[in-house]
Amino acid sequence: MSTETSWTATYRLQLHAGFTFDDAAGVVPYLADLGVSHVYLSPVLTAVPGSMHGYDVLDHTRVDPELGGREGLERLAGACRDLGLGVVVDVVPNHMALVAPEWANAPLWEVLRDGRRAATAHWFDVDWAALDGRFGLPLLGEPLADVLAAGQLTLDTGRDDEGPAAGQPVVRYYEHTFPVAPSTVREGDDVAAVLERQHYLLASWKEPVLNYRRFFEVDGLVAVRVEESDVFERTHRLLLDLHHAGVIDGFRIDHPDGLADPEGYLAMLSRSCRPGTPIWVEKILEGQEELPRQWAVSGTTGYDANAALQAALVDPGTTRDVDAAWTGIGGAESLEEVVAGTKRAAVDDLLGPEVERLHRLAVRVLPHAEPGRLREALRELLVGVDRYRIYIRPGHTTAPGEVERLRATVEQAAAARPDLAAEVRDLGQVLTEPEAGHDPEAGRDLVVRFQQTTGPVMAKGIEDTAFYRWHRLVALNEVGADPAAPADPAALHTWAQRQATHWPRGMTTLSTHDTKRSEDVRARLVAVAGDARGWRRCTELFAAAARDRDVDPPTAHLIWQTLVGAGEEVAGDRLADYLVKAMREAKTHTNWIAVDEDYESRVLGLARDAGRDGPLLEAVREVVAGSAQAIRATVLGQKLLQLVLPGLPDTYQGCESLDLSLVDPDNRRPVDYAVLRKRLAALDAGGGPTDLAGEKLLVTSRALRLRARRPEAFGPGAGYRALDGGPHLLGVLRDDRVAALATRAPHGLAAAGGWGGATVALPPGRWRDELDGAVHEGSVHEGGVLSLATVLADRPVALLVRDGADRS
Repeated sequence: MSTETSWTATYRLQLHAGFTFDDAAGVVPYLADLGVSHVYLSPVLTAVPGSMHGYDVLDHTRVDPELGGREGLERLAGACRDLGLGVVVDVVPNHMALVAPEWANAPLWEVLRDGRRAATAHWFDVDWAALDGRFGLPLLGEPLADVLAAGQLTLDTGRDDEGPAAGQPVVRYYEHTFPVAPSTVREGDDVAAVLERQHYLLASWKEPVLNYRRFFEVDGLVAVRVEESDVFERTHRLLLDLHHAGVIDGFRIDHPDGLADPEGYLAMLSRSCRPGTPIWVEKILEGQEELPRQWAVSGTTGYDANAALQAALVDPGTTRDVDAAWTGIGGAESLEEVVAGTKRAAVDDLLGPEVERLHRLAVRVLPHAEPGRLREALRELLVGVDRYRIYIRPGHTTAPGEVERLRATVEQAAAARPDLAAEVRDLGQVLTEPEAGHDPEAGRDLVVRFQQTTGPVMAKGIEDTAFYRWHRLVALNEVGADPAAPADPAALHTWAQRQATHWPRGMTTLSTHDTKRSEDVRARLVAVAGDARGWRRCTELFAAAARDRDVDPPTAHLIWQTLVGAGEEVAGDRLADYLVKAMREAKTHTNWIAVDEDYESRVLGLARDAGRDGPLLEAVREVVAGSAQAIRATVLGQKLLQLVLPGLPDTYQGCESLDLSLVDPDNRRPVDYAVLRKRLAALDAGGGPTDLAGEKLLVTSRALRLRARRPEAFGPGAGYRALDGGPHLLGVLRDDRVAALATRAPHGLAAAGGWGGATVALPPGRWRDELDGAVHEGSVHEGGVLSLATVLADRPVALLVRDGADRS
């Protein structure tokens, strides 16, 4: 393959059987024209057949044949190289799929067949002691005795096309196929007798026999111990071979906080790569948390950038009105209280196997403590941790701040439960100093597993529950964001300075396959929230309609915001599917296990009515129409700023233009690249954009091309400075040669009568707008002051380049 491509921007593509490597190769010429430097692929290793995302890996030794196999990936990489682009690949080190037929996961099949003596037993994080050396499989629809009595479990021989099961005795249960250990079938045995001799224990899905670490609460994703050097080698060898062959240039690491030792894993991966290879981590940073400086990475995948930018765009002039609307219909005033409750529910209801394992370890470490009180103390500490993970590495030096953070959590938990203060502090002592307990080995294990569990508590408690309950302004209910954070541009600039100093190649993003709403859905809502009257009217109308239908008003608040954000075109199946998911994730009236069909039917009835002509839809249309210019400003401003902030900007598929998608699977709908190609070609031919989608494509393509043309103005070492133009300008200056100006709180700006005499100070020179070619000089030459009314007269954003700074 040819020489390495400069890193200026990535473009994320979601691969699956309907969009393969060859389909992606067909898009590469368009992406090169758009201005990105690297194509960023979802996982490429063999996943569960039909997977739409690739995070359910079955085989690390093969590139997924559904995507086109290794040859297809190499063709795609070649197409990229021919046009000067590189390739980034998503890596899933934390888990593999445990699905039917079970022989599809060959390493796991070995473990099920041979038990803890299997050559691959150390691959998987199994608590063998919990079930007397057996692997718990809660996969049956009914208790084992009932399933046996019904004749649903049968003995058979594996077919020739069943991989490692071929020709071997197996047990079948519908689509499931289980191995039979050698020499455990005896003449005359029935299936019940054979099952008693196996290294796994079949049970009902309701029975508490699960004894392996999972990805969050997903039983079908079994954790992998990549901290073991041979496991790392076998699970990463193919990707590393492709990397050293020049097919893959960089890696994105999925969920590193699930690993036993994230820092150690990243160091091992970095050492295995070519020098200077970028590695990004899907690390969710909470509040003022920073990425550990000692990690061998280029930065995060960008959720922190999105959170900072989102908060900066919110109109501070209407936050009280938005608050009042929410609490006025019965919405919880305190997000913090909601989160405390949902995290506690995650610990109690979703993560029982993980908590039980921690408890068994705690009893070994503190044998003199009363076991029930230890369980309660563990629960308080799991709920009390305010971030995905506190990093304490047994046997390694721990950063002082991490120990202090955990001790603060311990003291807060002790204060919250003074009746458990002794047990909480004893556990805290072990979690900071694992050698201090009765059983140091169990103490070290407890430290690691506690850290592996706090991430799932955060994710399931906050993102997947609280964010589906607290609908104050749902645009802010995003991965890694704080919906209650103040509207503060200063926080954005603080984040940007830190990014420029420490992580200049860290990713920035607005949309991903995991975001709850696309960037443009959020931008529309942020814009509309600046219209206090319209917001209040929609709130009141939908709350009244909800009460008439015996639906809780907070859920109606979500319905109308979804219609405003995603547009009335979402009404119908897309809206219904989304609301079913949202209601069940909220777990207040219905959930995935105990479905309340009557309640769901009432909510969907309200949604259907809201999508038809009538007073509800009329209110939605009016508030959107009244915010048309505010929406335009927020959509374009948000995108422009993301593309010029310090770091490497990523664009999720289709989001270079207007994209109004909800949470997955809605955000994985096909992208019409033929339309996008035509739109970009028309812009390049001199035609002006005809709608907001065209304007966003113009902003995206011009900013990306500028980054490609002048990488030194944006990359490592490039300067960053906030520009002051008053409360309605969000402006940044990069390296004294590129200025990005975006309108903030556009409703407030309109109410104030426009820009008036507002100005922004720039370095002296002649500045050209990349978006329309307009040249701004005169007063800039004299005093470095530019009139915002002039530069933003026709468009709410500007991308200015100083003459002499851009010669190509």
